[in-house]
Amino acid sequence: MTEIEHFLQKLIQQLSLEEKVSLLTGQDFWSLPAIPRIGLRSLVMSDGPVGVRGTGYTPDDPSVALPSPTALAAGWDVALAERAGRLLGQESRRKGVHLLLGPTVNLHRTPLGGRHFECYSEDPLLTGEIAAGFVAGVQSHGVGTTVKHLVGNDFETDRMTVDVQIPERALRELYLAPFERVAEAGGWGVMSAYNGVNGAPMASNGRIQDEILKREWGFDGAVVSDWRAARDTVAAATGGLDIAMPAMDNPWGPKLVEAVRSGQVAEELIDDKVRRVLRLAARTGALEGLPAVDVPLDEDGVAVTHEVAVRSFVLARNEDAALPLDAGTLSRVAVIGALATDARVLGGGSAQVTPQHVISPLDGIRAALPGVDVAYAIGADPRPFLPPAQGPDWAPFTFRIEDHEFGVETATVRWIGDLPGGLDVAHVTSLELRTELTPETDGEHVLAISGFGAFELTVGAEKLYQGSLHPPGTGRADLLLHPREQRFTVTLPAGVPVPVVLRQTFEPGMAHSVSTTLGHRAPGPDEDGLIAEAVELAARSDVAVIVVGTTEQVESEGFDRTSLALPGRQDELVSRVAAANPRTVVVVNAGSPVLLPWSGEVASVLLTWFPGQEAGAALADVLLGVAEPGGRLPTTWPRDEQDCPVLEVQPAGGALGYDEGIFVGYRGWLRSAATPLFAFGHGLGYTTWAYGELSVTTTEAVVTLTNTGERTGREVVQVYLSGGDSPVERPQRWLAGFANVQAGPGETVTVRIPLPERAFQVWDGGWRTVPGTYTVTAAHAIDDDRLSAQITLS
Repeated sequence: MTEIEHFLQKLIQQLSLEEKVSLLTGQDFWSLPAIPRIGLRSLVMSDGPVGVRGTGYTPDDPSVALPSPTALAAGWDVALAERAGRLLGQESRRKGVHLLLGPTVNLHRTPLGGRHFECYSEDPLLTGEIAAGFVAGVQSHGVGTTVKHLVGNDFETDRMTVDVQIPERALRELYLAPFERVAEAGGWGVMSAYNGVNGAPMASNGRIQDEILKREWGFDGAVVSDWRAARDTVAAATGGLDIAMPAMDNPWGPKLVEAVRSGQVAEELIDDKVRRVLRLAARTGALEGLPAVDVPLDEDGVAVTHEVAVRSFVLARNEDAALPLDAGTLSRVAVIGALATDARVLGGGSAQVTPQHVISPLDGIRAALPGVDVAYAIGADPRPFLPPAQGPDWAPFTFRIEDHEFGVETATVRWIGDLPGGLDVAHVTSLELRTELTPETDGEHVLAISGFGAFELTVGAEKLYQGSLHPPGTGRADLLLHPREQRFTVTLPAGVPVPVVLRQTFEPGMAHSVSTTLGHRAPGPDEDGLIAEAVELAARSDVAVIVVGTTEQVESEGFDRTSLALPGRQDELVSRVAAANPRTVVVVNAGSPVLLPWSGEVASVLLTWFPGQEAGAALADVLLGVAEPGGRLPTTWPRDEQDCPVLEVQPAGGALGYDEGIFVGYRGWLRSAATPLFAFGHGLGYTTWAYGELSVTTTEAVVTLTNTGERTGREVVQVYLSGGDSPVERPQRWLAGFANVQAGPGETVTVRIPLPERAFQVWDGGWRTVPGTYTVTAAHAIDDDRLSAQITLS
């Protein structure tokens, strides 16, 4: 026993059973209790895939907002992932957070998965390596991570109750593999999923959480439940769970104390859980008497978010080198699309934070082209909810809760956890927004309330609405993840100020979860008129940049997509603009694959995921060639929905079978007659590469390549394996390693890429190395081979 472990054991011996159990049971929404007499401070947790929200809404303390996890994986760069992790470790320390609830390593099994944007890839190796880099970065600051959601939470439909039936080989080779990689890399926490796997709810799944994670892999960290996923006192305690969160609806506390005293749960098992919690406290500096990590807080949040964005953008199409644009040849640029001004930089659900700032695509392009006429047209608006009120027609927005006031830039607030100003959740029952609208134009203005709860909207002297947006009895999860909207049309004269008051009320104790938005749309053309305006603008511009994408009602935690088509009339908009201007660049801002039926009609297609707070600045840099789009696809993009090897997200009889086994993503595409639109690993740059030599051993591939273009560039060298004398069916090829390299014009570089033993193994009741002859391929993408060689395993 090490000195630290001996110290932890002495602390455990000082605790009563009630104190031990308290350390395993959430004391509120985000934390575990302190026990000052043993030097233990409260362990604080926070959501944080792209930013650290903290324990509540603090408009005076916003969060750095990184691009989405899928964007991070599109960089195919472990060092970049580690730098992103260091930034969020720094943010966690700044906000007093000990345990960051991420990263998410569930796989892109189907493109319909609603939380696709929060996961990394369809490939377990790429997912695991990016996650391991991110975890190392966060934990370098003495902040824990909880890799999630163990396991099978690869879709959202019925996620609270569904039993995911995963064949053992697919479970081991695909779905557990990223968790195993993070455990091997020294991750300090794991979050168990809501769903069941092969007959047992994950919060009580002893085979996976105890036998595999803790015993087989030697994981010495803590297993945290997803919020309210632990539902059975004894089954969760004996099934490998260590911490049940949050305080509400918690099955532990006094119930677990009684289960121990009645002999249903052994106290030795409780001691093991407490030891894991104390070990986490020791690692994160929450335990006195042990040294705390002291790493300088010197990461530049703007620089990191900007770099991750440009390195994640995937240039999927670039006919006749349409990009980069030459600013010196431009007199007018048309920027088109509602999403060019209302930049969606975050995915919906628990991934959301309040960014320090958001640079929209339009603002970014205008700032980068000061001498150019950058004109804007909406074109098509895919948003089913009106955007928050903002702009010169509106006076400052002031929210008031009890006697606490705060201002916001747009008419929306959202939080989970503590209230602004440290107000007591138990006593807060109302929220009020006051502002004033001075219309620029006469006509019909549309106002809207969206969110959840009971609302009252008054414009001038007229009360437009009073009531609840949801029916009585709607559950907490549905309220949070499925907000509703109510619209009202008011006729207002130009230049006359009118006061607007929106009041929200909620039951005592329910103010820990709040979502309130006052939406607004000014008078303007109808849908046909908006598209016609955009086409006319594009026809008289040097280049048209169209920003299309999904909305929060299409991609979010809590539900799956029903279609891969872009919402609204965006496809029609692109085709009509492209017909009017052959120099049309389409920026696709979606966190996961969407259908692009017009891709062959436009000059360039740039995929930007959800690009974080620096969205527009990063986009401008890439469009103008200040930076090269460095991304490669971490998941396959289809031509047609029906071509996808796996689509099913609808359980039947409470279960969903992963009947495709290991043939997920490109593994399934390779044995399909269909060809994807853009293959796994695809991505273009602003230079060209010649692959020169490949030498291989059973442990390493060495690739030499030369930048044959005229500018410095970056290449992702991808190494795939195929062959071997396997006793079971294997994919035609599979990713075995990758490396990110940079070189100047004419420069030759050599990169060494390790080939892990696992790449030559299959799960066949245990890990078995498959002998035989393998082809090792160095590729630009899975469908773009550059060099190959053979090796033989005996």
